[in-house]
Amino acid sequence: MSSFFIKKKGPQKVFKKSDLPGSKRKNDGSTGNKLQKKLTSKHNEEISSDSETESPAVHRKRRANVEEEFDETPQEKKLRLAKLYLDQLRNEEEKKAEEESFESELIAGRLEEDVVSVPAPLLPPDESEIRLLRGHKLPVTCLVISPDDKNVFSAAKDCSIIKWDVESGKRLHTIAGGRKGTEDRHLGHTAHILCMSISSDGKYLATGDMNKLILIWEAATCKHLYKFTGHRGPVSGLSFRRGTHDLYSASHDRSIKVWNVDENAYVETLFGHQDVITGLDSGSRERCVTAGGRDRTVRVWKIAEESQLVFHGHDGSIDCIQLINEEHMITGSDDGSVSLWNVNKKKPLSTVKAAHGQHGDMGLEQPYWVSAVAALHNSDTVASGANGSHNSKVQLWKCGQGFRRLEPLFSVPVNGFVNSLKFSSSGKFLVAGVGQEHRLGRWWSLKGVKNGLYIIPLKRQLSEKLDAPNAEEKTE
Repeated sequence: MSSFFIKKKGPQKVFKKSDLPGSKRKNDGSTGNKLQKKLTSKHNEEISSDSETESPAVHRKRRANVEEEFDETPQEKKLRLAKLYLDQLRNEEEKKAEEESFESELIAGRLEEDVVSVPAPLLPPDESEIRLLRGHKLPVTCLVISPDDKNVFSAAKDCSIIKWDVESGKRLHTIAGGRKGTEDRHLGHTAHILCMSISSDGKYLATGDMNKLILIWEAATCKHLYKFTGHRGPVSGLSFRRGTHDLYSASHDRSIKVWNVDENAYVETLFGHQDVITGLDSGSRERCVTAGGRDRTVRVWKIAEESQLVFHGHDGSIDCIQLINEEHMITGSDDGSVSLWNVNKKKPLSTVKAAHGQHGDMGLEQPYWVSAVAALHNSDTVASGANGSHNSKVQLWKCGQGFRRLEPLFSVPVNGFVNSLKFSSSGKFLVAGVGQEHRLGRWWSLKGVKNGLYIIPLKRQLSEKLDAPNAEEKTE
């Protein structure tokens, strides 16, 4: 068989300059055959990434360089070198831009935390000011508040989605749920909705259900846009990255998926959890945080670096998680504890055991499950909700100096399982989604409980009142 690299003598030659005196390309046929056999044996050999032997690609590259040495004119060489120089400059500029962008994100995050002024203390709301919005037939499982604080979107086990007007408490739009088996002809959900998220510009609403589906809606009109499939288990967590339309999804199949809603496209899948994922949240960085249920881990996923950080601290299933800012987060567990974390430390900064009290006979007490947590973004205020009692409550907490402890502020009584909590962007109200059952199952049911949304107003002590005693002292 003739060599691929060196042809036999004939009317056509591979190299036009091969006949020049002193040429290094003069080889007889036997040399070509030996080289061909050597290259063939190299191709058939399995080379590992740790091997020190030279690969066939290196031979080809060297031979190509020799060809270029003889075929290239001075003008072509100048052009090639100029292109190489331009490519090098372009790569250096791109790397520099990436580093500057990363540094600016870090600085912006730190500035957001440092610039936030210390707010006045929160005051417990009057029970007469708390409103209950009813519309779902079955327990509310999740909710989100629009960025302008004018609307609330809620979803429930009845597969429906309702858009509410916060000021009037009226239903603006209802997306009815469909029956099982009507997936092909029904635009909405036909299984329990477990999670939802709204983009930071209020354009897109995403919802996930027990049927492994993610549906994308136009938030303003509640018009259905896209359907994302790919998860092999119920979709249990959704979150839009702040300032973008990148969507992160978590599932009981133990995976995280990344989507681009603008392009209606799937991006990638991440694995790591050893049990079903029960909660997910994200901020403005290209990363997300997840709660791993019974594997008792919290994970921070660095999407760009394709790496993850694993945190341990709870004794039970971690059922809910929420970012406070880019550096801190809060979690709740069915062991009754609430934990405060820093993303750079593997253990909690602070943990409150039996955060919502205990129930049961003497000596057999069990803590109430913490089923929902929420955080007022870039502040020191967080909230947690428990379940399993007609006398449930939403507990508000203050993160102590340096986020090193959780201090209880006050509690707000509600009726039923607290399945979802969200603060408004302005911090003027808190919404709690409640129901007769836990959002993830039907372990027990509370009869007489009304499924709905509690709108809890949040008021702060006025600075004038704080300064009044000092003013009186000066007057005297």
